[in-house]
This record gives sequence, C-alpha cells and structure tokens, in this order.
Amino acid sequence: MNRTELNWLLQTIKDADTAERFVLAQYQHGRISFQMMADVARERGWINCTAREFSITTTRYLTEYATTELAVAIA
Repeated sequence: MNRTELNWLLQTIKDADTAERFVLAQYQHGRISFQMMADVARERGWINCTAREFSITTTRYLTEYATTELAVAIA
C-alpha cells in the first residue's frame, strides 16, 4: 500500500481511534513500513514525539497485545 492509498482510506474513517488502529494493523500485517506509520501518526497528531519514541511506544503496545493473545490461546 502506498502513501496515497493510505491517506485515501484514512479519509473514509471518521473516528480517530479507529484510524489509529487501522494504521497499526496495516503495519502489523506488513502492508506499510514503520516509517510510513510514524509519518502518518505524526501528521495526524496522534503522537507528538520522535520516531524512536514512537517505536518504543508501539513495541510496548505490541508486547502487551501479544501477551494477551498468548494467555487467551492457552486458556
């Protein structure tokens, strides 16, 4: 997915939280690069930090998500 396609899709999503989850999901599925995800997040005001700080935040979120998934899979 290129930048133009991503921006077009994001224009169709009215809720900011849903748009954030959509972008993160696209990154997790390998459809967009980390840099594109960070750029879009910065442009839309979802984050107000550097890409490195965003990486740390994203990694923490993904780790928590993976732990939850594992617990559900074991149960």
